Amino acid sequence: MAQVWHDLLFAHWPVDAELLRPRLPPGVELDLFDGQAWLGVVPFRMSRIRARGLLPLPGLSASPEVNVRTYAAAGGRPGVFFLSLDAARRLFVAGARRFFHLPYWRANMTCRLEGDRLSYSSIRVAGRRAAAAEFRAAYGPTGPVHPARAGRLDHWLTERYCLYTADRAGRPLRVDILHDPWPLQPAWARIEANTMAEAAGVGLPMAQPLLHFSRRVDVVVWPPRRI
Repeated sequence: MAQVWHDLLFAHWPVDAELLRPRLPPGVELDLFDGQAWLGVVPFRMSRIRARGLLPLPGLSASPEVNVRTYAAAGGRPGVFFLSLDAARRLFVAGARRFFHLPYWRANMTCRLEGDRLSYSSIRVAGRRAAAAEFRAAYGPTGPVHPARAGRLDHWLTERYCLYTADRAGRPLRVDILHDPWPLQPAWARIEANTMAEAAGVGLPMAQPLLHFSRRVDVVVWPPRRI
């Protein structure tokens, strides 16, 4: 697939590694930075969602998304592991669950851009299996782009080019992702509601999160492969 990601807020908190390790599939290990596990809540919007080489389908090619993620590795390759992903399009959610084996949920979402300020709202659609989850915030950049440098925490949190998941039988899968290095900027955020991590069973500390912003990346996503 190919898609474009816009106006991302990376909000990260340090969390207890023992809350996260049991969630990973066999063969995938929790990745730590100087012995510390991190959890991120990342709201953004997607556009031009399409099978690579084809035109986007009207009405199905754009959606807001907010994901809850931590960091994992297998075979020496650092990647991302998602605890949940919420998106607005019913067909997109169903397709991602079926073909990429990712824990997507449908949500009622709005994302408005006013200058450099984003107003974002996501409320998960109630269902038999869906835990209540909400994210409401305003956010934006506070300075120029500063590409992350290898060895620093911002680089470790963001420069990852695969994700890990598992199929219905519990067998680990890797999905490779390609894009240019993140054009990171310092960020501000006023978070009014955030129960995304709690819905995934992880409590967040009361401390303010570490914040970064990125305006846009163009992304290519490969099909899942068995590890």
